[in-house]
Amino acid sequence: MSSPVDNILESLISFEKSTTTSIYIQISQQIINAIQRGYLEEGTALPGTRKFSTLFDINRNTAVAVYDELASQGWVDIVANKGTFVLMPEKKTAAIKGVLQGLDKLKAYPDVAGFPFQSSFNLASTEEFSVSKYVINDGQPDLRLHPTHQFSKWYSASMKRGALISKWNQTQEQSYTTFSKQLCNYLNATRGFHIKPDNIISTRSTEMSLYIVSQLLIQEKDVVIVGALSHYKSNMIFQQAGANIITIPVDANGMDVDFIEKNFTKNSIRCVYVCAHRQYPTAVTLTAERRLKLLQLAKAYNFAIIEDDFDYDFQFDGSAMLPMASADGQGVVIYLGRLGQSFFPSFQIGFVVAPQNIINEAKNYLQILDKQGDLIQKQMLTELISEGEIHRLIKKNITIYKQRRDCLCACLTTYFKNDASWQVPAGGLAVWLNFDSRISLIKLAEKAKTYDLFLPKTILYQNKTICALRLGFGHLNEDEIENVIKILKTAFEDVKRMI
Repeated sequence: MSSPVDNILESLISFEKSTTTSIYIQISQQIINAIQRGYLEEGTALPGTRKFSTLFDINRNTAVAVYDELASQGWVDIVANKGTFVLMPEKKTAAIKGVLQGLDKLKAYPDVAGFPFQSSFNLASTEEFSVSKYVINDGQPDLRLHPTHQFSKWYSASMKRGALISKWNQTQEQSYTTFSKQLCNYLNATRGFHIKPDNIISTRSTEMSLYIVSQLLIQEKDVVIVGALSHYKSNMIFQQAGANIITIPVDANGMDVDFIEKNFTKNSIRCVYVCAHRQYPTAVTLTAERRLKLLQLAKAYNFAIIEDDFDYDFQFDGSAMLPMASADGQGVVIYLGRLGQSFFPSFQIGFVVAPQNIINEAKNYLQILDKQGDLIQKQMLTELISEGEIHRLIKKNITIYKQRRDCLCACLTTYFKNDASWQVPAGGLAVWLNFDSRISLIKLAEKAKTYDLFLPKTILYQNKTICALRLGFGHLNEDEIENVIKILKTAFEDVKRMI
């Protein structure tokens, strides 16, 4: 007859030979789980390796490996000529008694918390997934253009640098000084700044930058001004911080700054969020006159300007208009940007440029969220900036993206000349496509999906006066762009016939 221990082991242990995890590891983890939960008490004798291998139809060497793994972690004691006995290693993990829980529950983990907590409606995920052949996004770069081979060499070289460990053991301030200097040099050269390392911090993303800034600026019910059409992620962050978001009109000249002067008074606004270079999602540029007026109002009305310059580097025609922050002599602008958008996401960073006292406070939050950061990433970016590689990669990719923009606009002219309007963007990786017919964009997305084209809800903009898409093209090559527009036209015609 089987012993009680054998019966327990048979009830608790199961494994799959097809997974990448070794069988002995799978079994070891389940035995440890059983010990922690109290099903196998301290001092319990486990079956010998021969019996154990027979019990589970495994090779005896696998059984030996299971016991060796348990012994190496201190969960069993292997006594020569006597057997293998369960230990409770220095009570590192408190035993969880399982008397009230069935053995079948040991292999599962609870789906619902056994305690109350506050869920966040504002941070509900907007992610959508599709297996469609073609996908439209809001204007993301093409990761296929990432110079993988070059980056693997640069990354390897950074890993081998002898000073890396000593830098890792230093404080964050010391570790990132060289990177901060190079980043300052790059921004001073490309954006007309006159900043020092004290005026900048780097983060994992623009979203992290905005989250930190919102924690610094916003208290419950503070008024935050955004465009009538604005970035959904930024609105989520502001709402989570407790802001009272008020939208103001956006026209062909960008955010209507005069609306602020006519409808608000001093100290009634906490901050204004604006994408001055290319308004999200419409891609219109805030004019020089309105920029100057907004800077004056910020000083007079005592509010901060958060200038999000998410795609400054993608300028195709003419010169990019310098950021408002480059003309800020009053310390009213907090500038958010990105570096390395043509790279894999793991090599991209966000950054914040602001007066020194704001940066000092932001660093306190960053110490909590991401104290270590990615030193190797920063080492690589430092060298790529100093050697001019980032500038060369941007220039190379801009040529490709400009060709794709022209291809997209040519296709739109062919297929949507009489059905929609758009402006050829001077930069950026998206076109604002405004349909003339008042069709249902949700139905358009559903119909497009039947033709293997996925339109996420986050690029659809529809109300009483607007029926438009933020049509990203950067991630598509020219053949893909043509196929996408053909499918979009077919779906559009199908929906029109349904009206």
